[in-house]
Amino acid sequence: MSDLRKLNIDGTEYEVPADYTLMQACEEAAGAEIPRFCYHERLSVAGNCRMCLVEWVGAPKPQASCALQVKDLRPNRDGTPANIRTNSETVKKAREGVMEFLLINHPLDCPICDQGGECDLQDQAMAYGRDGSRFEENKRAVDDKFMGPLVNTVMTRCIQCTRCVRFVTEVAGVEEIGLASRGEDAEITTYLEQSLTSELSGNVIDLCPVGALTSKPYAFNARPWELDKVESVDVMDAVGSNIRIDSRGGAVLRIMPVVNDAVNEEWISDKTRFVWDGLARQRLDQPYIREGGKLRPAGWDEALKLAAEKLSGEPETIAAIAGDLCDAESMKALMDLMRNLGVKSTDCRQDGSKLGGVRQSYLFNSTIDGIEAADAVLIIGSNPRLEAPLVNTRLRKAWIAGGMDIGLIGETADLTYEFEHLGTNPSDIEAFMKSTKGFAKAFKAAKNPAIIVGQTALARADGAQILRAIGALAAKVGAVRADWNGLNILHDAAARVGGLDMGFTPAVDGLSTHEILDAAEQGAVKTVYLLGADELDASKLKNAFVIYQGSHGDAGAHVADVILPGAAYTEKDGLYVNLEGRVQMGTRAVSPKGDAKEDWAIVRALSGHLNRELPYDNLAQLRETLFADHPTFAGLGYAPGAEGAAEFDVAKIGAAGKMKTKAFENSGVDFYMTNPIARSSNVMAECSEVQSNSVKEAAE
Repeated sequence: MSDLRKLNIDGTEYEVPADYTLMQACEEAAGAEIPRFCYHERLSVAGNCRMCLVEWVGAPKPQASCALQVKDLRPNRDGTPANIRTNSETVKKAREGVMEFLLINHPLDCPICDQGGECDLQDQAMAYGRDGSRFEENKRAVDDKFMGPLVNTVMTRCIQCTRCVRFVTEVAGVEEIGLASRGEDAEITTYLEQSLTSELSGNVIDLCPVGALTSKPYAFNARPWELDKVESVDVMDAVGSNIRIDSRGGAVLRIMPVVNDAVNEEWISDKTRFVWDGLARQRLDQPYIREGGKLRPAGWDEALKLAAEKLSGEPETIAAIAGDLCDAESMKALMDLMRNLGVKSTDCRQDGSKLGGVRQSYLFNSTIDGIEAADAVLIIGSNPRLEAPLVNTRLRKAWIAGGMDIGLIGETADLTYEFEHLGTNPSDIEAFMKSTKGFAKAFKAAKNPAIIVGQTALARADGAQILRAIGALAAKVGAVRADWNGLNILHDAAARVGGLDMGFTPAVDGLSTHEILDAAEQGAVKTVYLLGADELDASKLKNAFVIYQGSHGDAGAHVADVILPGAAYTEKDGLYVNLEGRVQMGTRAVSPKGDAKEDWAIVRALSGHLNRELPYDNLAQLRETLFADHPTFAGLGYAPGAEGAAEFDVAKIGAAGKMKTKAFENSGVDFYMTNPIARSSNVMAECSEVQSNSVKEAAE
């Protein structure tokens, strides 16, 4: 426990940790309210807005409470604790003076500013400001800056709090924003007026306290008090970021982060934040049937009847594949139906990864916040910056703190932190096991070594053999023990862990995704049910009858013979399991489009047409069945971490055999185009174009 010091705050004596800032002491111990603009809990202290002034009795002037630590406060000469006042007349006058200075050049933009209604400057001007100004000179004006397709700038509003500068430098890890010049000429700007390229750049919108940086896609769409707000879970990657969905009139207008220290802290990726315009485009809003090579609208009964007819054949000729955005309830309903029909060929691993079996063999076992406790991390076949940006920020956070060494086997990339590149081939894993130099020495001596394995390494033909080699390495260095499990599989699909948890994998003698596609091409599999599955080679399905259930007209719908329109993730209640095994609940924010239905309900209706009615009539009954069959789904919000690590034989994961010599290659998938919703988004398309142009310019 840290050293405690006594403080007198507003007439009452408190004991507070010596390493607290004065602001923390006043707020947490005494419950005082300290205004601030530049200070942020997750960024370094700048101390430049001066709004957090408090009075230290005996000091010649008010003190900035964010930049003064409790251990630096000397007791009074008579031995009594330092006397701090947060609400005295001196403090009130000082804050009014600071606010007056801040408003000297601030424009009267409130009626047309997107920050209006949720603006720190508005709120604090009302609470701590004066009702007039003594400044009569002309206000200064600052040219707006170009920051790309996501961030809109009105730089005359800027108060130089530097939150955006500190965020992109410290958290995002790209030095793309800076404070140029000094004094009256100081301006926040991007270097060389370039677009922001970070996949986390949208977070500066939330950080800006005054409306200088606002959302460009959301500009002038709505006022905050007009919006219906629902807390939910993101499905753009497997992190399961906690989000708030803001909607009006049945349309999603904004997605913002919700604080969850165990998962995403208070950040979200740009894809999570700005993909919302894709929810209204390329939508499947009624059933379709293909006749004469063309799709025609149909009624639900007609479409379900035809689907049921095609699913009534021999079980060996039927297969089902679940996509990356599916909720657990819809996968459970489809799996129950397929098993009821005797179908063995079911798979949720669209990319063909060789995962399954013991739960610890496919989870991010260290947990997202727990990875910060690792002192050495080996990344194999992964680019966490693009596959899971919020995991990457945790790695950077620990690396900045100075307690983490990082190594990489695989294709090199800018990961926003320093690492030792150890090779690109699977054979380099075995070479690393024998090495005693550099990072290998640090890794083997580490107290909490961790291995992060990407899907690039596991979706290969020799993925199971690579997993076995990684398991042998983990066992050798003691990465798995009773109090620590350092084996971490980095998933990139929101539905993957939930599908593996419920066994949405081939039954005995069943076919995996790639085998299903090959069998369909050869005519052995005659009917394929795609539950939102679009990240596969749809050209191999031309000889099969394809039933596609999903929300967007993407790859699966293009080859479908029957289309059953489902709901997007913002339009249904559903359970999602993130990469660390944490079950979280998504909440319906708006209604499904047109005649679209919730996915589990479509499968339930189809079971009636097949005379194989599933034993649940509503979502509550379905969840009861899910919890009974797979108890892990009942542990809402719980990540197992190292639980069961003592019994987990990490050396036996995967399969024995020889690894191929082919090098690990990052998937090559565009970060902004990884799923049907993102591919339907104009904003994501613009981001993708900007990103590709910046890569070309860098190459030139």
